[in-house]
Amino acid sequence: MKKVAIFGNAGGGKSTLAKQLAEATSLPLYSLDKIKYQAGGGEVPHAEYLNIHSGLLMQEEWIIDGFGCISSAWERFSVADTLIFIDLPLLTHGMWVTKRLLKGLFVNPEGWPDNSPIFKGTLNSYRVLWLCHRKLTPAYRQLVSDSMKSKKVLHLRSPRAIREFLNGIRSE
Repeated sequence: MKKVAIFGNAGGGKSTLAKQLAEATSLPLYSLDKIKYQAGGGEVPHAEYLNIHSGLLMQEEWIIDGFGCISSAWERFSVADTLIFIDLPLLTHGMWVTKRLLKGLFVNPEGWPDNSPIFKGTLNSYRVLWLCHRKLTPAYRQLVSDSMKSKKVLHLRSPRAIREFLNGIRSE
């Protein structure tokens, strides 16, 4: 496990998992939200984001958490040796977006740039939930199925599966 892509719908705990995995493995962690957005929530120019993303993919080791955009996501998935797909029930994703909103009133959400607008980000997450569930989640499931023979693939379908995966990594 040297190049790890962590992905899934909004509010699934990708950033939290990525942070804990980075701590357990000492792999460098890159949160795409912190690359794609500036402190305060402004978006960096798309070409600049793509340039930074391409540079990350050339590194020997990384954990990359998040989506970015369609083209960078699929490029990242092809380069990664390990895919971790967080595929929780839609209701769980929605509840965890709400939990992140409430917690975000006191501390910056994990993986978000400093001073990000929590309400704007939460509204965007709610908008993305159903679209991702309908369009990206089936594509992610197909990617996971197609990649089983060529990559290490983890398809985490419950909070318990996430905990068990992390406990297994920590005990290695």
